[in-house]
Amino acid sequence: MAEADFLTKPLAETTPMSPDVLACPHAYNARLRSEAPVMRCPQTNIVFVSDYDTICRIAKDHETFSNKFAGAMRTGGEIDPRLAEIQSEGYPAVDTMLTQDPPLHRRYRGMVNQAFTARRVATMEPAIETLCHQLIDSFVAAGECELIVDFAERVPMTIIAEQLGVPLSDYELFKSWSDAFVAQLSRMATPDEELEATRLIVEYQKYFAKKLEERRAAPEDDIISDIVHAKLDDEVPLDIPEMLSVIQQLLVAGNETTTNSIAEGILLLIEHPDQHAKLKADPSLIPNFSEEVLRLSTPTANMWRVVTKDTDINGEPVKAGDMVQIRFSSANRDESMFPAPDALDVTRDNANRNIAFGHGVHMCVGASLARKELNVAFRVLLERLDNFELACDRDDLVYPPNVLLRGVAKLPIRFTQRSD
Repeated sequence: MAEADFLTKPLAETTPMSPDVLACPHAYNARLRSEAPVMRCPQTNIVFVSDYDTICRIAKDHETFSNKFAGAMRTGGEIDPRLAEIQSEGYPAVDTMLTQDPPLHRRYRGMVNQAFTARRVATMEPAIETLCHQLIDSFVAAGECELIVDFAERVPMTIIAEQLGVPLSDYELFKSWSDAFVAQLSRMATPDEELEATRLIVEYQKYFAKKLEERRAAPEDDIISDIVHAKLDDEVPLDIPEMLSVIQQLLVAGNETTTNSIAEGILLLIEHPDQHAKLKADPSLIPNFSEEVLRLSTPTANMWRVVTKDTDINGEPVKAGDMVQIRFSSANRDESMFPAPDALDVTRDNANRNIAFGHGVHMCVGASLARKELNVAFRVLLERLDNFELACDRDDLVYPPNVLLRGVAKLPIRFTQRSD
C-alpha cells in the first residue's frame, strides 16, 4: 500500500499492520488519533489504541488487559517440523517479565531489579564514557562513519555484555542473537528467516545455560550471578528456562532500544541545526534532549495486550480474548499532551512525560541504564564531533517494518572534529 493510500483511503480499508505503516507510522498515527483513537481493524480484528490517556489507562490495568500475549502471537496451523526439531534441542519458552502478569510478574521483576539498582547504574557512567571515547577514536580521523555499526549498537551491547559478565570477544554472537530475537518480534520474517532465528536462539540458550551453571558454582560480580542466586521473599530461585527468558529480554532491551535512540538522536540534530546549537551552548540540556529523542523515536513503538473480560475501551466493545495493540509511538506524539508534537524541542518542559519505556508495572526494567547510556553517549558525541550531516540521501534511510520495534537500519554520517 502506497503512503497516499493509507493516508487517504477510508480507515476501514487500511490496517496499522501494513509494512508501510510500520516503517513510517507517524502520519498514520496522527490520523488515528483524529478519526479513531480506538479502532477495531476489519482486516485483523485487532483493536488499536492511539491516544496518550487511554494507552496509559490500559497499560496500568493488567487485570483487564493482560500481558500474557505470547501464546496469541504463535501462528496457527501446523508447526513446521524443521522448526519443531530445532526447538527440541533447546529449552522451552516461559512467560517471565514482558509476557507475564502479577503476581508472578512481580517475582521475576523483583529479582531482576536487584541487578539494576541505582547504585549499580551510577557506577557504570565512567565505563560508558570511556567506551564512547574509544569508539569515536576508532573513526574520528575519517570524518565519517556508519553510526549504527560503529557506535550506536556497540555502546549498549558492550555495556550489557560486561554487566552480564560474558567476554566481549563474543560480541558478534551477542549481536546475532539479539537480531534473531528481533526477527521473531517483527512478525515479518520469512519461513527461512524464522528457521535461522530459531537456530540462533537455541544457540543462545546453550551458551547462557552453561554460563548460568558456571555462576551457580562460582559467583562473580555480574548480573548473571545476581539472577542465579537471587531470591525474593524466600522464594525458590529461578530455573534455567526462566533465567534464559529473563536474560533474553535484557539482551534485546539492552541493545535495540538504546541503539535506535542514539541513531535517531543524531538524525534529529542533523534535521534541526537550531536545536543542535542550543545543546552546544548549554550541555545541561542533554538529559532533556534524551527524553525528547525517546519521545520522538519511541523505539518500542507498539505493545500487545490481551483482553481478559468483556468490557469496552472508550465505548468500543471488546471481548475476552481480543487482541489490543497500544501504540506508544502515537501516544508520544499526542497533541493533547505534547504541543507541536512532531517538533524537536530540547527545552520542552514535559518531555519526560513520554512513555517510550512503557507505563505501569511493565515499564522497562532497564530504563535507568538506557537513560544513562543515552545521556553519556550524546554528551561525548557532542563534545567530540560537530557539523553532522547525512552521507546519503534522506530517502535512502530504511526503517525495516516490525510490529513492535522501530529503528533505522543504517545511518551513514559525515562530521568534523570539535576544536573548541
